[in-house]
Amino acid sequence: MKMTTLAAAVLAMSSGFAMAQNAVVTIAHVGPTSGAIAHLGKDNENGAIMAVEELNAAGVTIGGKKVTLKLMTEDDGADPKQGTSVAQKLADAKVAGVIGHLNSGTSIPASKIYSDAGIPQISPSATNPKYTRQGFKTTFRVVADDVQLGGTLGKYAVSTLKGKSIAVIDDRTAYGQGVAEEFSKAVLAAGGTVVAKEFTTDKATDFNAILTTIKGKKPDVVFFGGMDAVAGPMLRQMKSLGINAKFMGGDGICSTELVKLAGDAVTDNQVFCAEAGGVEGKAKVGMEDFKKKFKAKFNADVQVYAPYVYDSVKLMVAAMVKAGSSDPAKYLPVLAATKDFAGVTGPITFDEKGDIKGGALTLKTIKGGKLEELAVIR
Repeated sequence: MKMTTLAAAVLAMSSGFAMAQNAVVTIAHVGPTSGAIAHLGKDNENGAIMAVEELNAAGVTIGGKKVTLKLMTEDDGADPKQGTSVAQKLADAKVAGVIGHLNSGTSIPASKIYSDAGIPQISPSATNPKYTRQGFKTTFRVVADDVQLGGTLGKYAVSTLKGKSIAVIDDRTAYGQGVAEEFSKAVLAAGGTVVAKEFTTDKATDFNAILTTIKGKKPDVVFFGGMDAVAGPMLRQMKSLGINAKFMGGDGICSTELVKLAGDAVTDNQVFCAEAGGVEGKAKVGMEDFKKKFKAKFNADVQVYAPYVYDSVKLMVAAMVKAGSSDPAKYLPVLAATKDFAGVTGPITFDEKGDIKGGALTLKTIKGGKLEELAVIR
């Protein structure tokens, strides 16, 4: 009798444990939290942490059952090989969804693995067009792509900055090459001239050879397709070589960290960049509120994409709630049909490829040692 009672108790405990386990929904975030752009990866990761904590505090019910969200965080080091290794780990773990990766170079190869596993993936920052043009139903992004980003910057370089001779450098990554290519196309379409095309790597620190070549071409504008960790030292070396051209780049250099990395090598209205997102009008109130809460929680300013990660987590969970299931096969169609989700980054609606409709761009410059907004363009 005692054994039966004990067995029953053990069974009850086991059942209760199983129910508790079933009540946990695991979402993963992937970004480079080590390496040269770890500050950007950590910024993104913090956006995910904040969203999950807020959702758990408010309470989430999926399919009539209260659930606890668990965030699984992984580091891809901004390296494609490490990125695919992490993606396979998450596929094997059968996570409910993935927010990431940060870079196009890691997001694109990882997307094939998530697609094969049927796991929805939302990138908050990968801008290479190829990412959503592979025909995968699991692939989404919440920012504008390089066609819009590079195209807008190219036009701006010629029409607004009056650049006539423009030099282009890229870091050979999927992101850097992609945005540089679209920038060059737009420069030519606007009547400008690309006088030099050079390349470096995303880990380089010495640019004297390519900058000396560029100096001989006497450019009005130098465009860099790459990240802030490389752009900062590049700006310092441009100053030491006496290159006084305007410096431009995409969202990869549009961070508060660039100001620190470049130091006194930057003068007012010399650097121009575009963030692949942006809010205007009444939406600015929500974004400013987010930034204050973020600063209070992490004692750090938002770098670039933490708000887009935050929104990505919340809209993914909203799709689960609406579908009544955290099973990717069941909530994926609801996620794909997302329309006017009210995020801190603005309304989010996906098109048939998984791209955000009407994605905004925010043009910025460095002034007084700070990034200053110039305009939001859609």
